[in-house]
Amino acid sequence: MTKQSQNLLRKAAVSGVASALLVACLTEASSAATTSSATRLGAPDVTINVAIAYPAPSKAALAAFTKATGISVNYSYIQWDNLQTKIAAAAEAHTYFADVTDVDWSKVGEYYQTKWFTPLNKYFNVASLPAQYPQVASFVRNGELLAMPSDASLLVTDVNTKDFAKAGIMKMPTTFAQYQADLDKIQSQGVVAHPLDIPFAAAEGLSTYWYEMTAAFGGQVLSSSYKPEFTSPSSAGYKAMTWMVAAYKDGLVPKGNLALDDYQGFSDDQAENLTASVFSDYSGDIGTVYDVPSSSKVVHQIEYIPTPGTNGPAPNLANPDGIGIPVMAKHVTAAVQFIKWYDESSNQAAFAGANGAATSVSGFPLPANNSGLALLVSSGKVPGAAELAILTKDHSRAIFPAGAPPWYPAFSNAVYTNLHSAAAGQESVASAISNIASQIASLAG
Repeated sequence: MTKQSQNLLRKAAVSGVASALLVACLTEASSAATTSSATRLGAPDVTINVAIAYPAPSKAALAAFTKATGISVNYSYIQWDNLQTKIAAAAEAHTYFADVTDVDWSKVGEYYQTKWFTPLNKYFNVASLPAQYPQVASFVRNGELLAMPSDASLLVTDVNTKDFAKAGIMKMPTTFAQYQADLDKIQSQGVVAHPLDIPFAAAEGLSTYWYEMTAAFGGQVLSSSYKPEFTSPSSAGYKAMTWMVAAYKDGLVPKGNLALDDYQGFSDDQAENLTASVFSDYSGDIGTVYDVPSSSKVVHQIEYIPTPGTNGPAPNLANPDGIGIPVMAKHVTAAVQFIKWYDESSNQAAFAGANGAATSVSGFPLPANNSGLALLVSSGKVPGAAELAILTKDHSRAIFPAGAPPWYPAFSNAVYTNLHSAAAGQESVASAISNIASQIASLAG
């Protein structure tokens, strides 16, 4: 932890969070919904299909699961956007796709209405889950548990401290105005030609980037009744979109980013030191992307900082992933066993890098449960884990105050399509804002 971050995240606080989590959360683990080891089903040679938007756990970990349960796993890693398309296509056709699939926070409202996923209430004690799973509410609608959290995730800001130091910046920015000034200084001094990573491909990652930047400008995109709060030029959402588009057109963002999605930006820009900062990154990427020597040129150079806002640190919006069971699944009992295994505290910590790069899962943010987060912090293996624990506790906020609307996919599509077009010069920011608002009016009826 550097001197720059210590201005807000004091060492004493970090130590307190780590020890408190380790003592309190491991005690809670005994009452958690997950099991300490999978119970063998007594029905060997069962094979389940699992489709998740993260790379597979290590072969050794999956082999251990098979040995303990008799369940073999056919694991498919499918990029997030493509996976959502496959899930929807199979559900609409009432055909089998997988036994366990991704259930993103943004899809829960839609899945509750469409009944595409099996409620998990009879397999997990829903009332006891919040004590261990701080973001479980994202996966519950009207008392139905549509999925179990499979990670805890925040939209966070990170910087390349080496690049900032080369530009003579020794104090990390806490306001957005200072953040922009620092990026301009890094660019003008030739440290990095295009210091800011924004993924401008027409994909979900562009939408969430706008949400986080809107929060930094002091607002939110939708009200609790799902009304647009970004249509006025004086609104936070309007200002955020204007700034993002200008950053691209003015060269603060690499020109090639018009075709890059979020993870491509992290791996092709930030990990290659072609940028110096990501304003809206995913928590955990330092341990699972930037500090992986085989695929990164910036090992031990990237650091989380409190997200700069208008008058000080801004909220960090939560965007957790979950895993659930489609109604067309063939092996429900085995699927439940896999979900419980995937959520075991030791596995969650390992996926996030607690045991080193060999057992980490690329792009995996934070453990879904408090006991897994405690193990991650106490391991000392993941830079920034204690800082993220503080951000989770003190700065986390839901993207939408009433949860994701049931028409979220169409809304997000309107956001990233129009924002991409504005950056490409195909329409103005005013037109993009108007088109998004019109889509909300048609969706909300």
